[in-house]
Amino acid sequence: MPTTESSVTIPSAGLRLAGTLGVPQPPPSPSPASGGGKGGGRDERRGAFLVLHGFGSSRNSSNVLAPSRILNDLGYVTLAFDMRGCGDSEGEHGRVICLEQVEDTRNALTFLAQHPSVDPRRIGVIGSSFGGAVAVYSAGVDERVAAVISNGGWGDGERKFRGQHKSPQEWARFTDMLREGREHRARTGKSLMVPRYDIVPIPPHLRNNLAGNAIESFPAETAQSMFDFRADDVAGRIAPRPLLLLHAAGDSVTPTEQSIELFKRAGQPTELHLISNADHFMFGVGNTRVWDLLRGWLGEYFPAATAIPRRAGELAH
Repeated sequence: MPTTESSVTIPSAGLRLAGTLGVPQPPPSPSPASGGGKGGGRDERRGAFLVLHGFGSSRNSSNVLAPSRILNDLGYVTLAFDMRGCGDSEGEHGRVICLEQVEDTRNALTFLAQHPSVDPRRIGVIGSSFGGAVAVYSAGVDERVAAVISNGGWGDGERKFRGQHKSPQEWARFTDMLREGREHRARTGKSLMVPRYDIVPIPPHLRNNLAGNAIESFPAETAQSMFDFRADDVAGRIAPRPLLLLHAAGDSVTPTEQSIELFKRAGQPTELHLISNADHFMFGVGNTRVWDLLRGWLGEYFPAATAIPRRAGELAH
């Protein structure tokens, strides 16, 4: 389906977030003279998705571009955007705070709900890794989120970090870094900057999957916010809205048990799929099994077309 893309600016907490809006262009509605009925075509409000990027990444990452393209082809409106401090958005560069990204997501939802092609009651959130965790948490605290898809997300920051820093020595280095960050902030009033791989280790052979403008260092407060973040605590509030949890069975970045534990805490309808012969960046590498699964789930629980007629006098564009 042909899609029109446009750059948009989303207000959030006094900042301007850079976004890309994708609007599929269905064929025009049949005219009465041709025997066509009312509604459908360009007069049809559609389901939509916010597409969230990963840790310190941007809307131009493969884990955002690929699902956005698939969703547009299926008829969904998409809004991909850079979280504050990331990509082209305003905010302190590199300051990535989990609850602030939840706030950005909720404000982006408000923005997208005002678009004339979107059914405001049918906006889902899809995210990968960090974005998957934020997607689940946002749905747990905001009933306006109509559906959730998390790819390689996580639900308990402390448990996730224990899985990423496995040995006693690695765990000691990580917790020492958190302590030093707090002490540095208290002593100087400034943030201690930390390399990205000291926070979230990524095997070297996977690092080329990161966006070209991915952030390389973060304030220690970023790691602390992730440590404290618990989407597990709110996952049970999502039901009866549909939740899809995807995770690589052998994920070498985010421990696979994170999605398993989210599934245990979620209500129904929730599905969990562990994909073999895949790794953390499943959306970015064109895994056809993942896309087939996604299409089937969307068709069952969250189809794009809504067939809701416009109110009298409302203009389409």
